Amino acid sequence: EDNELPLINMNVEIRTGGVMVPNEKAGLASITGTVIRSGGTEAHPADELNVLLENNAASIETWIGFTSGGARMNVLKEDFNELLPVLIDILANPAFPKDKIELAKTQQKTAISRRNTRSQQIGVREFQRLIYGTESAYGRNTEYATINNITREDLVNFHDKYFVAPNLMVGVVGDFDASEMKKKLKNAFADFPTGQEATLDFPEVNYEPVSTINFINKSNVNQSFVMMGHIGGLRSNPDYAEIQVMNKVLSGGFAGRLMQIVRTKMGLAYAVFGQYGMNNFYPGMFYTGVMTKSATTAEAIDAIIEQVERLQNEPITEEELQATKDQILNSAVFEYDSYEQVLYQQMSYDYSGLPANSFEQYLEDVKATTIEDVQRVAQKYLDPDQLQILVVGNKAEIGDQLQKYGEVNVIDISIPQPGDNEKQMVEGDAAKGAALLSKMADALIASGTKLNTLTVSGKVLAMGRAITTSMTIDYPDAIEQRIQTPRGEMVLSLKDGKATMSMGAMQRTLPAASPMVSGLKSSLNKSLIAIALKKDDLNPQFVGTESVESKTYNALSIKVNDTNITLLLNRKTNYPAIMKFSKFVPRQGKTVTVENHYSKWKTNGGVAYPYSQVTLIDGKKTAEMTVESHQPNK
Repeated sequence: EDNELPLINMNVEIRTGGVMVPNEKAGLASITGTVIRSGGTEAHPADELNVLLENNAASIETWIGFTSGGARMNVLKEDFNELLPVLIDILANPAFPKDKIELAKTQQKTAISRRNTRSQQIGVREFQRLIYGTESAYGRNTEYATINNITREDLVNFHDKYFVAPNLMVGVVGDFDASEMKKKLKNAFADFPTGQEATLDFPEVNYEPVSTINFINKSNVNQSFVMMGHIGGLRSNPDYAEIQVMNKVLSGGFAGRLMQIVRTKMGLAYAVFGQYGMNNFYPGMFYTGVMTKSATTAEAIDAIIEQVERLQNEPITEEELQATKDQILNSAVFEYDSYEQVLYQQMSYDYSGLPANSFEQYLEDVKATTIEDVQRVAQKYLDPDQLQILVVGNKAEIGDQLQKYGEVNVIDISIPQPGDNEKQMVEGDAAKGAALLSKMADALIASGTKLNTLTVSGKVLAMGRAITTSMTIDYPDAIEQRIQTPRGEMVLSLKDGKATMSMGAMQRTLPAASPMVSGLKSSLNKSLIAIALKKDDLNPQFVGTESVESKTYNALSIKVNDTNITLLLNRKTNYPAIMKFSKFVPRQGKTVTVENHYSKWKTNGGVAYPYSQVTLIDGKKTAEMTVESHQPNK
């Protein structure tokens, strides 16, 4: 009971988790947890549910993490009786509408497409995979393919298996009478679906101590993000309290040795951290890490290893011990300073199979920890000679610093695309294909014309907006695009393999995986003029004729920069009328078919160009460009 405010907060712990999902369907638990709430129920459809909660200033959330699932409801006391059945309906009878499932899957795919943006995110993820293994449930990635494998039936079956009465634990805090609340909850949950109590299967971690040095190149940064360590332990370890004291000595905020030595005294780190991790259900990780200038990568690594070894070789001081104990004991006062925190702590201990007095016992064990205990656990659980080191940084700036630690293993973090997105180029008549491509090139670039650059200006209509733009291609490998925006002119440039974006005085380098870079490369490599200029280096295949809207065209199959392209050529003029190819869209996590339709050809300076261009994706018009001028060699 907490009668300070007229509020009631309910927390439901559910024995389930992503650990129970097979690797080929990684992401299923998270999507299920999202759509249980976002999809509503038959009695409370999603839109009506949102309005109901908003009108009552209430919230209901559901989720499923790796080791547990849960739900939370926050309501005014006066609305509890009305909304409790709504929460139970959501947990017991989710509708799982297909549109909400697809939205949740798209959100997961968007997250996948962005996962290689930040060095810290990359480093933590890939270090975890080093420790647990890439095929382990603890180290696997959610991929486009695993999301695509998930069906509505999977969500329904996962929910039906785990969202049953024996797997639920309910906690309530707020303005009520406890005895009345117990009766109310028993009655409300009386008809909740029955089933078998789940036993969560946490795979054994077979870790072999090994020393490795691993590198991930991120060319657009000027600092290194480093993680190093090995397997950690379990929360049930009798040495838990002593290890926590050791953790604080090593990296207890600004008072910890890593901060004091590596950051403050040596000036090597923007940030430095470390911890011997101890999980409830499977071993955690021991890790230390640093963010440092590229030039000081190895120096920072050595400084951290030195502090780990120092914990083993030198007893800490009495002052350090007492300061660390005080830090832990004083902060404990604020860790569980509300009824809600206390209740949820007890639920967590119960869920994890820990004694109810675990926190109190931890504090007593901290008080009893000695200098000798800290050195003992450092010697027993830390192994600085068998560290796995991972560096995310700029290869050009780091140079050969990492070779001193052994053979450097370069980790590939490219995001796998689902399925076979690039089919083999269709084989056909190579001789006729070469002849037709030569005719197309002659139609686009008049004989005797030496083309170095081409500037095209016009307007693009996309998503209901008209955008003024110009593009200059400096053949064969440079392109600049200027786009007029409400905030001024934006300039995108690709030259010597480096892409930049500028607006006014601001200029920044674009990451290689940026959609803008992909667009520039596509405009450069797939432009009709570029194909015409490279005609002698390609292997075009005539694959017959194809009819579109009662017109028949000659069809050429060409491979350009690993993309298979089909060109449909006008049989009289040899102008290309349609270009077709497939491309993978990261944020959607799927391959789409792109069609560019060309018409209204005009010639200037011996170069022909289509003044009307329409783009279709999977048959739907997405953009239209009206060209106003094209200037060769301007």
